[in-house]
Amino acid sequence: MAAAPLTLSPALVEAAQVSTAWPFEEARKLVARFAKAPKAGPVVFETGYGPSGLPHIGTFGEVARTTMVRNAFRLLTEDKVPTRLIAFSDDLDGLRKVPDNVPNKELLAQHLGRSLTSVPDPFGTHASFGEHNNARLRGFLDQFGFDYEFVSSTEMYRSGAFDATLLIALERFDAIQAIMLPTLGEERRATYSPFLPVHPESGVVMQVPIEERHVDRGTIVWRDPASGTRYETKVTGGHAKLQWKPDWAMRWTALGIDYEMAGKDLIDSVTQSSKICRALGGTPPEGFNYELFLDEKGQKISKSKGNGLTIEEWLTYASPESLSLFMYQQPKSAKRLFFDVIPRNADDYLTFVEKYPGQDDKARLMNPAWHIHAGNPPVVDVPISFSMLMNLVSVSNAEDRGVLWGFIRRYAPDASAEKNPKLDELAGYAVRYFHDFVKPTKVYKAPDAVERQALEALSAALAALPAGVSAEEVQAAAYDVGRAVPRYQDLKAKGATPEKPGVSSEWFGAIYKILLGQERGPRFGSFAVLYGLAETRALIAKALAGEFAAA
Repeated sequence: MAAAPLTLSPALVEAAQVSTAWPFEEARKLVARFAKAPKAGPVVFETGYGPSGLPHIGTFGEVARTTMVRNAFRLLTEDKVPTRLIAFSDDLDGLRKVPDNVPNKELLAQHLGRSLTSVPDPFGTHASFGEHNNARLRGFLDQFGFDYEFVSSTEMYRSGAFDATLLIALERFDAIQAIMLPTLGEERRATYSPFLPVHPESGVVMQVPIEERHVDRGTIVWRDPASGTRYETKVTGGHAKLQWKPDWAMRWTALGIDYEMAGKDLIDSVTQSSKICRALGGTPPEGFNYELFLDEKGQKISKSKGNGLTIEEWLTYASPESLSLFMYQQPKSAKRLFFDVIPRNADDYLTFVEKYPGQDDKARLMNPAWHIHAGNPPVVDVPISFSMLMNLVSVSNAEDRGVLWGFIRRYAPDASAEKNPKLDELAGYAVRYFHDFVKPTKVYKAPDAVERQALEALSAALAALPAGVSAEEVQAAAYDVGRAVPRYQDLKAKGATPEKPGVSSEWFGAIYKILLGQERGPRFGSFAVLYGLAETRALIAKALAGEFAAA
């Protein structure tokens, strides 16, 4: 599929030249690169995937972020320079260990060392484990509408597409060794070879010393350590593959890769592969090293461990766009990638999209919505936040989004599932997220004497408000109640006086803990109007009667 057209204007292009949004800073590296050395043909972006485990959100993140840089480059060059994005799968790599999160582990254990595209699929849906994982990756990228070209290492090696560069690598074997050997331990140096022959009988990708090289025949000679049998193997046609760092360099050279980012854990690999790329006659790509995602325990997430959020899990509880926002934000900072980050990203995404139409060109390019939607954010009408909807689920005991719509229409009479599909979608996410993650952790606080008196006063204040009161008026009434209680007075607040003190956050914290069973909550005025003043008073009455804390 072709890349979506960008909205271009002279003012927007001019704003892009000075934008400090990180995708533009990255894209300017490419502009400078081709100013020095113009290139015939498209600018090629690449992302890599190791299909030894199921695709995870980190895999998606690399494609999403690279796409953001690609779109920034397109705007900087007024979309006059053709571009390609390659999603490369290193599926000729040998299976080194059995992943933790797959079925039929015994089946995989029988094929350790063989190329991933030669290992049977433990799921039973594809011809090989590598093809199964590749399909999972493509399915997800297609679901998000990414413009990319999927490239399989197995197909490139076996088709001969890499042959010319592999023969250069064989010719410059010693130069590659001179780069790699100083980075290895003594034991590994003794046996290291950039070429890994594929065993002609077992199909295992062999890590063995190379005894002879024949550049004229394009072959390497090696010995099977188990049988002592000596083999002469072509380095072309998929009969051998390169070790990881030489392979990366070979790929950059053969495919003419201009931009590829990588995780912080691959800084050394980028350094060594760049040296090898130059030794092969290529030019290393531009790029940067992003920080890694961490699980709930602060450990690096891993495809084989399956210890991070899966793609499917995020999309069970929030929109694809909220995931894209998570990827956009602070790529050079380590971030926890766990369920508790979902609500904030769901709400922040809506905030950014709502702000976009009223912003000037400079602000739009700093808005994540431009990068998430390639310069064409949708118009979204969602008058109620994700966090507010979750609190509404909490007090209404809603089991499905239909129950929520009765309350939503009170707050926004003209809203409907048909006219506001994003709001309906958000309501469904809120129900699922609340019941799976919030409800099991709720701990209601029993009110003490001061809190009891304050809540009784709050209920009376709500009863005194007229019909059709606004959220701001309800919020003001709640402030007035808190202001009258010494415990909640804040004389240091801006504009506070002894006659009219400010109100500390402790007052609203008490409301959340006693009525909602949580440390934080929505803006009280908005919540009360949405839920209903009578219903809010009934909620207070139940809390004061001990129905919640007793539970």
